[in-house]
Amino acid sequence: MPERPVPTMTVGIVGAGITGLTLAHHLEITDTEYVVFEADSEPGGVIRSRQVDGHLLEWGPQRLRRTEPVDKLIIDLGLADEVIEAGETKLFVYANGKLRRAPFSIEEFGQTDLLSWRGKLDVLKEPQTDPADPEETAAELFTRKFGEEAYRNLIGPLFGGIYGSEPERMPVKHALSGVLLMEQKYGNLLTPVLKRAMSGGTSAPAISFDEGVQRLPEALYDAHSENVHLDTAVTEIRESDDGYLLETENESVKVDEVVLTTAAEMSAYLLENLTDSADALDRLNYNPLALVHLHADCNRDGFGYQVRHDEGLDTLGVSWNASMFGRDGVYTVFLGGMKNPQLVEESEETLGEIARTEFNDVMDADADVLSVVSLDRGFPAYDTSWDALSEFEAPDGIHLATNYTARMGVPSRIREAKGLATALAESYATRP
Repeated sequence: MPERPVPTMTVGIVGAGITGLTLAHHLEITDTEYVVFEADSEPGGVIRSRQVDGHLLEWGPQRLRRTEPVDKLIIDLGLADEVIEAGETKLFVYANGKLRRAPFSIEEFGQTDLLSWRGKLDVLKEPQTDPADPEETAAELFTRKFGEEAYRNLIGPLFGGIYGSEPERMPVKHALSGVLLMEQKYGNLLTPVLKRAMSGGTSAPAISFDEGVQRLPEALYDAHSENVHLDTAVTEIRESDDGYLLETENESVKVDEVVLTTAAEMSAYLLENLTDSADALDRLNYNPLALVHLHADCNRDGFGYQVRHDEGLDTLGVSWNASMFGRDGVYTVFLGGMKNPQLVEESEETLGEIARTEFNDVMDADADVLSVVSLDRGFPAYDTSWDALSEFEAPDGIHLATNYTARMGVPSRIREAKGLATALAESYATRP
């Protein structure tokens, strides 16, 4: 009896950021054929590491967490000797005109001056509160569960700082899907918080690489460059027999499945002739950001600080690259966001001066501006515009994998890409 032929397919991946390249990596592990197209001249997407005046600067994520999927990639790519690991998690909040350490352990919670004793008691009462409501805002949830003081002085600055957002405008169903699952698992939110605090914060350390965060997507590209085409924009996706045609300036490539890892507006453009719901993606809000890199001599140890909303500063937060990874006096200041989106439209000189002046006041230091980068579409807002996703229907054989289908952040991108690669491979292996 002749052997049954093994089903084969080719996956077309649009975008060579960390998601697209990780997807390619795991498809290759499963012996699934793929091709990647990237409009830019280099891999990495929003991950960008640059040398400016002899200083290594990050124009995207400032660090990543060495979670299990990240660690597996590091091992696969032979990058272990290039990893720089930050020390213990030490973050600060600028509140009432002073930097105050955020607590990440039981001992730190008892000692922190960000909360009064009444505020700490309110936090401990969280198990007595009602479960999270997906329709309430993140601010309403955190205030109701942990108290006004904890929200204002601690949770609001830290959570809002992650996204450059205002928790008052972020529905739980979009911004805190992981929290909903956590509460379902433990019955409350305080238990997992205490479990993490008793372990000293997080078991996944913050890391970078000798050449910066972009070293990770560059290594993925180097490993799979035969099937990754840079400087090659996909201009159209057309239906074909049992699949799709990816149109570029120079060729038309037949694929069986398509994965879009592109920004929302580009995905909407590429899908507009394939589904009537494509415009839903174009309605998603992103928070514009400006990153100002400073150089200063500061004798401070930690990851950086977030600014409480009512402190009267334009600064959202500052990453201390110098102390985290020995970046020779480099600090990254974040401006704009949902709080003040128009600010990013100011000149580089103005943005640099705002960042430098406020940094000098907070850190009692004298800083110089190294670089100013403005991002029109910085972090996902996860606001009510995300309701539009319920209207979107992907055509058969089209998949989205990006920060509007799962969480932002490098570990989340890697996790989603690995899961999708496994699902694609398994679906074809079981076809008749």
